[in-house]
Amino acid sequence: MTNNNASRLDVIDALRGFAIVSIMLLHNIEHFDFYFAPGGLPDWLKAIDKVIWDSLFFLFGGKSYAIFALLFGMTFYIQFHKRELRGEDFRARFAWRLVLLLGFGLINSMFYHGDILSIYAVLGFALIPVARLSNRWVVAIAIVLLLQPYAWLEVIQALPNPNEKLPNPASWAYFGIANDYFANGSAAQVWWGNLTNGKIGVIRWSWENGRIFQIPALFMLGMLAGRKGIFKEGNSAFWRRTLFFAVVAFIPLYLLKTFPQTWGVGSALERPLLTIIISWSNVAFMVVLVSTFTLLFYSRRWLTVFSPLGRMSLTSYVVQSIIGTSIYYGFGLGMYQYTGASFALAIGIALALAQRQFSVWWLARHAQGPLEMLWHRMTWAGIAPTVHAKN
Repeated sequence: MTNNNASRLDVIDALRGFAIVSIMLLHNIEHFDFYFAPGGLPDWLKAIDKVIWDSLFFLFGGKSYAIFALLFGMTFYIQFHKRELRGEDFRARFAWRLVLLLGFGLINSMFYHGDILSIYAVLGFALIPVARLSNRWVVAIAIVLLLQPYAWLEVIQALPNPNEKLPNPASWAYFGIANDYFANGSAAQVWWGNLTNGKIGVIRWSWENGRIFQIPALFMLGMLAGRKGIFKEGNSAFWRRTLFFAVVAFIPLYLLKTFPQTWGVGSALERPLLTIIISWSNVAFMVVLVSTFTLLFYSRRWLTVFSPLGRMSLTSYVVQSIIGTSIYYGFGLGMYQYTGASFALAIGIALALAQRQFSVWWLARHAQGPLEMLWHRMTWAGIAPTVHAKN
């Protein structure tokens, strides 16, 4: 998720760090996918919890991981282009890098079944065949993926019987099983359950919600962003235009997804249409966040406060899973029983501040985070150090 590159753009580190913090806050109020509302809370606190829940999901739900996907493609371009300038082909090494990322992802999945690393690792292979295609072809492929072709197929299939009652999504059954071992299982039972039941549930959920198509599309758009150099300083006019069009696109999409009852279609037709609209809405608002952050970054340098976390994003992501599940799940402190969104948000802020401080301390002594360093060394295993030191 991060790249120790001499030509690293500071805004990319800061944006990645911002995404890490937003993910940390979301995961905490979700109790790391253990959805549970503690009883006995006063009405005023329930009201505050609802505002916090709704606000954080409006801002970051479905958007933070999309920022990571965009930056994943950007990082691939930086690595690919640097090797290309030397007359080398990075794609085989990138494939090996993805295999290693899958390993990190499976380890992380033991603790948190919602892990995104393993999904990125598998879908990242989509970058290999498009790495040398023209911009026009890459844009065309990305657009097709963003259009959610499978959901449109479901729309067509639903047209003859739009009012047919559909069963619950298949992923729900797996998450129901997970709640039991989150609450009552030992650490070993949680880890095994997450790797088996939980992983299947998350993959099914990602398919049901269109992320299997959306993620590689965002990878490709990130690669194109790298080709165009749009994150470099001096592109404020581009980002202002992008921000304007993203806001214009987001508003109607948000209204559509918020009030599906106004569509006047049957439930069998509504479900795939809602998948499409939510996917587009999340992408539009992700672009709003990225555009706003980039514009502010070059005028408000204090946003570099996020950079240490961004430089250690792989380490930060895995560590938050280990610590967070130990705080909320039954085998640990069991805090899911006592924390609504307000208290969980406070815990998330404290953990994010602690992670940032650790990142500052570590990077003052090392060039990379511990997992980043391991990933880098294993990526370039068998290559002379002088060849890969800057990659």
